Amino acid sequence: MSRRGWVLFSVMCVLWGIPYLLIKVAVGEVSVPMVVFARTAIGTVLLLPVALRAGGFRKVREHWRFVLLFAVLEILGPWALLSDAERTLSSSLTGLLIAATPIVGVLIGRATGDAERLGPVRWGGLLLGLAGVALLAGPRLGGGDVRALGEVLLVVIGYSTAPIVMTRRLGDVPSLAMTTSCLGTAALVYAAPAALTLPDALPDGHVLAALGALGAVCTAVAFVVFFELIREVGPSRALVFTYVNPAVAVVAGTVFLSETLTVGMGVSFALILCGSVFATVRSAPRQAAAAAVGEAPIEAGG
Repeated sequence: MSRRGWVLFSVMCVLWGIPYLLIKVAVGEVSVPMVVFARTAIGTVLLLPVALRAGGFRKVREHWRFVLLFAVLEILGPWALLSDAERTLSSSLTGLLIAATPIVGVLIGRATGDAERLGPVRWGGLLLGLAGVALLAGPRLGGGDVRALGEVLLVVIGYSTAPIVMTRRLGDVPSLAMTTSCLGTAALVYAAPAALTLPDALPDGHVLAALGALGAVCTAVAFVVFFELIREVGPSRALVFTYVNPAVAVVAGTVFLSETLTVGMGVSFALILCGSVFATVRSAPRQAAAAAVGEAPIEAGG
């Protein structure tokens, strides 16, 4: 990989690893609809001029039903559920649970018609990753975290299903136009709930900074960098950064919010990470075919 590729890769690891920290800060003072609206509205405003220059909105209109489905699975549902879950769960734990997305993606793909054979390595990866999730979530099933864990599970399902919708139904829709359309749709959906739940007083500066960073840095800038990374290194290599995001989330939560990192969390992450790598191993012919058609599903952005 080129030096530019490594720089873009490193930036993406951070940009989609810190949203969990910023969400945790924001939900301390503002409502969930306000968090989602601020992030999507800022992202839309910043991306729209770039997307208009690039074009591609005609394709978005042609496939609007599946674009809307993708928006629901990737943004409208997950970003609200994540924000609500982080009222209870730490940002570190949330990031680690989201790391199970590639594993669930393999299971959903298999259940919805993916004919690719799952060999012993991939089955072993699935079982290893699921064991990590069980170890991480198990101790919290008896307390008040059950709802939050359920919300994160729904987020994982959404993040796992959205790329399948994209690759099977939206392969010819330009990514930037589709992303901008999805963000704009989400901003419109959450505008009224956000207005109805405005705080009585202006939030503290650190909360406003978190909302601004979520929209400008972790959404608008992140997607632009993501598309550049795909052009530089190809779709298969570009998506490897999703394995690093949880580690960034843990470090950020530990350093800036003094969240506790337990041995159990470390072991769970190791199991989930190894399981994700093994479960998503592709055969050489499959990788070559994916590269040939430019397969590049958008992955979880936190």
